Amino acid sequence: MTNTSAFKSALASIAGETNAVLDRLLPPVPGPEGRVVEAMRYAALDGGKRLRPFLAVASSDLFGVPRAHSLRVGAAIEMVHCYSLVHDDLPAMDDDDLRRGRPTVHKAFDEATAILAGDALLTEAFTVLSAPETHPDGNVRAALVAELARAAGAAGMVGGQMIDLRAGGLALDASGLARLQNLKTGCLIAIGCRAGAVLGGQSAAVVEEMGAYGLKMGLAFQIADDVMDVEGSAAETGKATGKDAAAGKATFVSRLGLEGAKNYARSLADEAVSHLGAFGEKAGLLREAAVFSATRRS
Repeated sequence: MTNTSAFKSALASIAGETNAVLDRLLPPVPGPEGRVVEAMRYAALDGGKRLRPFLAVASSDLFGVPRAHSLRVGAAIEMVHCYSLVHDDLPAMDDDDLRRGRPTVHKAFDEATAILAGDALLTEAFTVLSAPETHPDGNVRAALVAELARAAGAAGMVGGQMIDLRAGGLALDASGLARLQNLKTGCLIAIGCRAGAVLGGQSAAVVEEMGAYGLKMGLAFQIADDVMDVEGSAAETGKATGKDAAAGKATFVSRLGLEGAKNYARSLADEAVSHLGAFGEKAGLLREAAVFSATRRS
């Protein structure tokens, strides 16, 4: 296999393993409260690339972490990602009807259930991280909880979403857009890379290096998303396209031009890869992941 085909095979394999873990962690429940669990499962088990769990597993593999541990961490991160999508799609946020080729949760259920399902996915992620099955050392589990809390909260994803909601009145330049997306998207991508080093008992310096890789990769991933909003179709992306331009929203394409945005994404992928130099051939899949993030079509 080429390196690219090896990456795609590993991505699909880890996605399948992640889906199985999520299915076990979010079993259906009887009773009237079962509706919110049904909505959680609808949000979390609807497919997707599972890039964040892939990063958690591939990063953990660098340090000899058992898959049973890294898959649970990846599933917890994916729960937070899925919660963010559920809330992001709400009428009060981006008001989207389509996600991954299916009706969004508030369309398939209702707005109140969607809010509760997102809340519950976020909460359950920390239940998973704090359980002994994730790692036998309580200090490691506490570190993982702290890492995810920072990445998901006001200093990370939520803060980025707040900037995004106000972006129309902020006249963001490319630097401002980079900060927005590092918070909104990059932090949750970087946490998987950082978590692998935490699980593997690595030094703070190694954790930071893995996080730097993840942030650069996450920004490349978002720029590719901006490009797809211009060039892609709903059939390719699984969601509505052209909304950013219609809303007059600042994107890397609007600030740098289409080719400029593509070039910037590729340069970020190269920068991301530079943080993996110490790991040699063992980091091959992570190198391919960076290239994929900058050039993806879905």
